[in-house]
Amino acid sequence: QVQLEEAGGGLVQAGGSLRLSCATSGRTLNTYSMGWFRRAPGKEREFVAGISWSGGSTYLADSVKGRFTISRDYGANAVHLQMNSLKPADTADYLCHARILTTRTDDYWGRGTRVTVSS
Repeated sequence: QVQLEEAGGGLVQAGGSLRLSCATSGRTLNTYSMGWFRRAPGKEREFVAGISWSGGSTYLADSVKGRFTISRDYGANAVHLQMNSLKPADTADYLCHARILTTRTDDYWGRGTRVTVSS
């Protein structure tokens, strides 16, 4: 089992910045990738950013390119999301995701941290 715990959400004015962190614990030896998704009120969950654990390749949704950066702390098995130039449209619950590969593929999710951007 793998546990994910997010931190860093909050209320910020448009144009401001926040940094989200996701700490992992448990059986994380075979982490394949980690990332962030978000779910805005009344909308479906959507991909925000991802990072491959071994190579460090990063992937960003078009809506956040140029504003958000995803990074990993390999030693601490943690992932961070630096969010700059925040917009009201970024308001959502942000969920950390980890994909673990062994003899099968398992996806794990955190409970989420709320980000509210005021105009």
